[in-house]
Amino acid sequence: MEQVCFGIDIGGTAVKVGLFDTEGTLLNKWDFATKKTGNGKDILKDSAEFIKEKIKELQLKSENIIGVGVGIPGPVQDNGDVLELANLGLGHFNIEEEMNSLTGLKVKAINDANAAALGEYWMGGGKGYRNVVLATLGTGVGGGIIINGHILVGSKGAAGEIGHLALNEEETLSCGCGKKGCLEQYASATGIVRIAKGILNETTEASTLREKGELSAKAIFDCAKDGDKLALEAVEKACYYLGLALAHVAQVIDPEAFVIGGGVSKAGDILIETTKKYYNSFVMDALKNREFKLATLGNDAGIYGAAKQILA
Repeated sequence: MEQVCFGIDIGGTAVKVGLFDTEGTLLNKWDFATKKTGNGKDILKDSAEFIKEKIKELQLKSENIIGVGVGIPGPVQDNGDVLELANLGLGHFNIEEEMNSLTGLKVKAINDANAAALGEYWMGGGKGYRNVVLATLGTGVGGGIIINGHILVGSKGAAGEIGHLALNEEETLSCGCGKKGCLEQYASATGIVRIAKGILNETTEASTLREKGELSAKAIFDCAKDGDKLALEAVEKACYYLGLALAHVAQVIDPEAFVIGGGVSKAGDILIETTKKYYNSFVMDALKNREFKLATLGNDAGIYGAAKQILA
């Protein structure tokens, strides 16, 4: 029988699980609700029990299972130590040791944003490149950096937090991280809505955005694609900051490609081309015209990256 591994993506509402072969083929996938009881410890128990059930159900032999890769929403150190997962209610623990004890399998853990970056590098929008930066634009802005085929973790597991690059000294509102003027305040879904509302409040000019009721990033991009002036202004401002941030990252990392993922990336070409325009205006000549790609794995990126982590 072929060698296989599991990739687990632990999120605040659901735990996603994938079974992969060593070539990166997703053989099967499942998900179940995240249960935060037991001070978060039940999440690990539930995940381990789920894996053991699938091994039994699929009649997998232990010698054919390489191990389990786990992505979690927080910094993970090289030895598997996690200082805190506040959103899941977990304090200091070693996730690799605990999951190994629960499953009897080799375990390798990774931050969830890094897992998504690794997944896109391996089998998604970054496939074929060795040096890639993933920017995930959702409710917040996350990131992951691949250097020569390896995820950049950092000393405390917190590398790649591009969403908290400070870009605007004039900003008066605070970011969720406590600073002001972070990329997340402009290029996240909530940030784009905030920009659009600010533009609408500054003028009485007609706009289809005023007819949308509860604004969303999707509605703003859709109106911009239809040529709405104020929606285009909001998109330009969001992409200005995203292009500026990625230019700063490029000056340090020198990537071959940027991969844009998360819910906002569904805007497609208008997001990519506008961001690329501003990136090229800010970056040094030697770093201009790098590839900008859309992520392709969607919500599965995390399980792909977790699996790749155990195969690496």
